[in-house]
Amino acid sequence: MTDISEHRRHDVVLLGATGFTGGLTAEYLARHAPADLRWAIAGRNREKLAAVRERLTGIDPRLADLPLIVADTGDPASLRELAGSTRVLVTTVGPYLRYGDGPVAACAEAGTDYLDLTGEPEFVDRVFLRHHERALRTGARLVHCCGFDSVPHDLGVLFTVDRLPKGVPLRVRGYLAGAFAPSAGTFHSAVEMMSRRGTAAAVAAERRRVEERPADRRVRGERPRPRRLRHEGPEAADGWALPLPTVDPQIVLRSARALERYGPDFSYAHHLAVKRLSRLAGLTGGMAGLAVLSGPRVTREWLLARMSSGEGPSPERRARCWFRVRFVGEGGGRRVVTEVAGREPGYDETSKILAQAAMCLALDDGLPKVSGQVTTAVAMGDALIGRLTAAGIRFAVVEEGPAH
Repeated sequence: MTDISEHRRHDVVLLGATGFTGGLTAEYLARHAPADLRWAIAGRNREKLAAVRERLTGIDPRLADLPLIVADTGDPASLRELAGSTRVLVTTVGPYLRYGDGPVAACAEAGTDYLDLTGEPEFVDRVFLRHHERALRTGARLVHCCGFDSVPHDLGVLFTVDRLPKGVPLRVRGYLAGAFAPSAGTFHSAVEMMSRRGTAAAVAAERRRVEERPADRRVRGERPRPRRLRHEGPEAADGWALPLPTVDPQIVLRSARALERYGPDFSYAHHLAVKRLSRLAGLTGGMAGLAVLSGPRVTREWLLARMSSGEGPSPERRARCWFRVRFVGEGGGRRVVTEVAGREPGYDETSKILAQAAMCLALDDGLPKVSGQVTTAVAMGDALIGRLTAAGIRFAVVEEGPAH
C-alpha cells in the first residue's frame, strides 16, 4: 500500500463497469468482495452505471448505495478526480492504445495503484516511457496484463521457479492448451496491434534503449519453432507445439529481470499446444490472414465491423471453455512440471483474476515495497497465487525429480 492513499474515499474503483468484461468483474466483486471493501464503479454514462448497480443489487442488496462515478477517458480533469479518490483504479476500457493513457497518467500523478487487462505490448511500452519515472516518485504501482493475459503465465513461471534450486541457470518452457471464446474487445485489440506492427517495434526499441537491465544476470526469451511433440512428458503428451506471439513472454521476462530468484541465467519459451495438425494449420493461416487484412484501412475497418464493441460470448458458450498451462522447469540437476488451470479464461477467469488482484493490492499486508511499472509476480507474487488458488484456479506440481 502507498502511504499517500490512506485518506482516499475508496479502496477500489472499477472504470468500465458498463462494458462486457467490466460488468463481469463488477459481478465478481459483488459476490466475493469483503463487506468492508469500499468500492465504486465508474464510466461515462450515469444511467448505464445505475443499471449496472441495479443488477449488482440483485446479487447483494447492500449494494443499493454503491457509489457511481462519472468519468471519461478523454477528460483529464475527470480522470484526475477519479484517481485521487481511490487507492486502486481498475480499468477494463480498451483498446488501451486508444483509451488507456489517460487513466494510467492520472494514477501515476496521484500515486494511485493501477490495474488493467491489456494484452497490447505497444501500450505497455508506451506507459513505461511516459509514466514509469513519475510513478516511481509518487509510489504508484502500474500493473498491466492482470487477466488471462498474463497472470497464469507470469505467476505460473514464478510458481515453477520457486520449486527449483537457487543460484543456478534455469530454463522454463510453457505449453498452453484449452478451448477459447473471443469477444469484440479482444478481437478489436488484436486487429489494432497487427495494424501497428512497425510502430510497436520502434517503441519497443526505444524502451530497450532506456530501460535498465541487470548487469550481472542473463535473462532471455527463446524463439521456438512449430514442432511435433512425441510424448515428451506430461507437459504436452502427443501433439504439436506452436510459438505463441502474445504479450505473456514479455511479462515473464520482465519479472525474471526484476527478481534474483530466477537465477543468474534464465530462459523462457512460450508455446500453444494442440492435438491435431489441422488445428495448427488453421491457427497459423488465420493469424496470417488477420495480419494481412489489418494493414490497409479499408480491410481493417471491415474486420472491426465483424464484431460490435461490447459483445461477448454467452454464458453457455463460456461454460464449454477451459485452459491449462503446463510449465517444464529445469536447473541445477532438477526438473519440475507444474500446471496452472481453470475454467473459461478470457472472461470468467479474467474477471476473477482482475478482481482478486485489485483486492490484493488494496487489502493484503506484506506485499513487496515496489513502485513504477511492475508485473504481477513482482507486485503481488505469492499473495496473489494464494488468492487465486482459494478462488478455484489450480496451481499444482505435476511431476518433479532429477533432470532427464
